[in-house]
Amino acid sequence: MWAIADVLGDAVTSEVAAAWDEVYWLMANALINQERGLYSARGVRPETVWRQWKVEKKIRETHDVVTFVVKRTDDRLVKTSLPGQYVTVRMTMPDGVLQPRQYSLTRADDGEHRQFSVKRVHGDGDDPDGEMSALLHDSVSVGDILTLSVPYGDVVLDDSGRPVVFATAGIGIAPVAGMLSHLAKAGSALDITVLHADLDEPSFPLRRQVVSDVLELRRAAVYAWYEKSTQSMEPLNGVFQGLMDPTAVDLPDNALYYLCGPLPFMQAVRSKLLERDVAPKDIQYEVFGPDLWQADLD
Repeated sequence: MWAIADVLGDAVTSEVAAAWDEVYWLMANALINQERGLYSARGVRPETVWRQWKVEKKIRETHDVVTFVVKRTDDRLVKTSLPGQYVTVRMTMPDGVLQPRQYSLTRADDGEHRQFSVKRVHGDGDDPDGEMSALLHDSVSVGDILTLSVPYGDVVLDDSGRPVVFATAGIGIAPVAGMLSHLAKAGSALDITVLHADLDEPSFPLRRQVVSDVLELRRAAVYAWYEKSTQSMEPLNGVFQGLMDPTAVDLPDNALYYLCGPLPFMQAVRSKLLERDVAPKDIQYEVFGPDLWQADLD
């Protein structure tokens, strides 16, 4: 309200102020009720949403992606995550501000550990580097304590038994790695196709885990598109140079599609799929970062 009055000045009459106050509380109460519903759905209370975890491993995936494996520090039951969900990591910044950030869970639960991967956000022009990602990369080590929420997220793996196609780019592989881990752990017999685009093979986050899970699955394949010419060291089913073209490979009929990556990438892949008469309802997508506000691909 101070900001509104400061910007609008004398235009903020008592009637205008009262109207803004009413709108604010209508929105606030709607969000409060939605949050209460999320807690209820997960079977937690506000005071049990957050929990401390000890960093057990810090794995360098690529030059700008690090994976954290954390272990519970108490005897409380670990709430099971669904394939594709994320946790919120909450940290105190150098200026004392408490900041939350969301990171996809990249491996299936084992009852004691969580695993998530963090891409360092580099500044561009006048934009600064990502504060939280830099802190996690540079200042958090094995043995440190992190505060995580219970898992959340609506873009989760469908269990209808239909074939699955994942199309990802860059760190967009993160939620898909979590889904593949769940599928491998369950010994899934689904037809699974993984399509991934990146700069080159060394830039492919979670590459070894993804390939290992695909090899473990009975009916799975993985294809990669690299912008730079590269000699693949992994046993992939196909490697292409340039931008991803899902029409370059045989895709299963009646499949469900999951897209994750930069917004232009997902728009391009979705257009290609629609040209192949894939129904829009069969294409799910998840947007990371600042593209979220413009995430309607329709």
